[in-house]
Amino acid sequence: MRISIIIPVLNEAPTIAVCLDRLQPYRAQGHEIIVVDGGSHDGTAEIARPLADGVLVSSAGRAVQMNYGAQAAQGDVLLFLHADTQLPDAACDIIFSALQTAARWGRFDVRLSGSAPGFRLIEFMMNLRSRMTRIATGDQAMFVTKDLFHAAGGFDDIPLMEDIALSRRLKKKAPAVCLHERVVTSSRRWEENGIFRTILLMWRLRFCYWLGADPARLVRQYYR
Repeated sequence: MRISIIIPVLNEAPTIAVCLDRLQPYRAQGHEIIVVDGGSHDGTAEIARPLADGVLVSSAGRAVQMNYGAQAAQGDVLLFLHADTQLPDAACDIIFSALQTAARWGRFDVRLSGSAPGFRLIEFMMNLRSRMTRIATGDQAMFVTKDLFHAAGGFDDIPLMEDIALSRRLKKKAPAVCLHERVVTSSRRWEENGIFRTILLMWRLRFCYWLGADPARLVRQYYR
């Protein structure tokens, strides 16, 4: 079984080499690394090219980029990874073991990179909520068998909440596995905008989405 690690990027020149260097042991095992660039103007694609099996260019938008990578993927399992997220050791073996059960998709627990005590509570709540709802977010490194991904229609072409929308469809088709092993993701946004302000923003956006709000309107609030 082969895993295709799909990484959507946009102007990630300062961090992409570190991200891909960490993944080289998986590449040496025969797994595939696909970087999908959304039109970077800082040389991200050029930096990534020698460190990936494929560097693709698509229109910008995380959902569009991940779908594009999935179409090109040769692996049996798709692992969607943010450039600022680090997998645990032996992640591919962990995924293989998880998929020996009835599960055909899942995600890791998440740890935020910051050291502030508040981040530990945030992590706990994020992982608990995901485990209870069986909804995965992009920061948790979602993985799914390729056939199930395509059967579920891939990611919706929306600018925000594409991970939640796909999780809703996937869990109707197959049980999810919520791994206790942790990925480490950047806490930069929380640190720059304030922990509690970011919590309130995330809760509000998610609540509005569950009520049917247009993701195009929500994304403007997310990035303002």
